[in-house]
Amino acid sequence: MKPEILTSNGIRKESMMIKIAPSILSADFSRLGAEVEDIRLGGADYVHFDVMDGRFVPNISIGIPVLKSLRAATELFIDAHLMIEEPVRYAEAFCRAGADLVNFHVEADSEENILAAIEKTRALGKKSGVTLKPGTAAEAALPFIEKVDLILVMTVEPGFGGQSFMHGMLPKIETIRGYIERYHPLCELEVDGGIDKNTAALVKTAGADVLVAGSSVFKAQDRAKAICELKNA
Repeated sequence: MKPEILTSNGIRKESMMIKIAPSILSADFSRLGAEVEDIRLGGADYVHFDVMDGRFVPNISIGIPVLKSLRAATELFIDAHLMIEEPVRYAEAFCRAGADLVNFHVEADSEENILAAIEKTRALGKKSGVTLKPGTAAEAALPFIEKVDLILVMTVEPGFGGQSFMHGMLPKIETIRGYIERYHPLCELEVDGGIDKNTAALVKTAGADVLVAGSSVFKAQDRAKAICELKNA
């Protein structure tokens, strides 16, 4: 029998296999294909593909051409996190470029347009998700929870790598785990921001089952060991 985890909000759930999604923001872009192959061999489950438009968040990162190139170079599940305004405009393009899951910030547009982006993604046979910034209440996930495959809780402010983990987000993770257990048990709960082997243990106890890690994986001398430590934290 699998052991059970009791989260601090009283929800009891079976122990599950934790998935690790290294963020390529911390990778060496001059050899991106080799970098992603390295984490695949090291045991990564997803590759986290952060897209920033310079408007929704201050920085600009990567987009559709890089996604197409990465799709041709790897069989890893690509989790595209769109930190862009009005993401419904690009939902179809990211699906066709090779994303396996496209994730939309609830703050990036109206509820109606985020739902439309989710529907476009599902219509193309891809998975969808929604993301909540640190200042966004857990309840903001409720209009989408039965329609998505993943909910992402940010434990840093989106737009910059290398930030410190916000411990104040742990109650939000617990609350959203409760929503998932009640409304859509097959939905995954992902956490992104400041994840290392110490904070991984905290978010797993709170109910997360997909962990996004950037520098703690890509900057490690032994990436396979780093991924293993995150999974077993």
